Amino acid sequence: MRTAPAAEGLLLRPFRARDASALAEVHRDPVLRRYVRHRVTGPDEAARWLAAEERGRAEGSRYSFAVLEEGALVGQVVLKRGAPGSAGSEVGYWTAAAARGRGVAPRALAALTAWAAETFAADGLLRLDLFHEGDNAASCRVAEKAGYPFEALVPAAPPRYPLDGHWHSRPAGTGGPAGTAG
Repeated sequence: MRTAPAAEGLLLRPFRARDASALAEVHRDPVLRRYVRHRVTGPDEAARWLAAEERGRAEGSRYSFAVLEEGALVGQVVLKRGAPGSAGSEVGYWTAAAARGRGVAPRALAALTAWAAETFAADGLLRLDLFHEGDNAASCRVAEKAGYPFEALVPAAPPRYPLDGHWHSRPAGTGGPAGTAG
């Protein structure tokens, strides 16, 4: 079993404490802040965010990976694993402003998808779900490029989710863009 996803031209690895300043810098982007659930606005928030990601990994509920290109933080991909033995998991991602439009997110998501299928197949993983705000056309394109077809609209749930969302889903371990990565 691989300990981290592999994507051409990118390094995916668990976040580290030394990523705090780069994480805070990336989160200054208003577009990113618009779509992420947990905003990082400075060093204290970065430390809390990193500690939460580390706890999730230790508990086996959240596998977050920094996406680096030539040593720079350009994104994140995450697998949110349900209870042990659960058939479904959720994936998520974000991309730094400077890296958008270059295929970073689809490549990283495809790598995460292949890694999740390989890592959790024996634990019963059958399906991967991806959710995003309905007005985020870029996330729709990323999802489809990585092999996650659109399934349905998800009704808004204000105040946390003020707009209808999109649900994309795919069987774990199937062929296509995500099944061929890494």
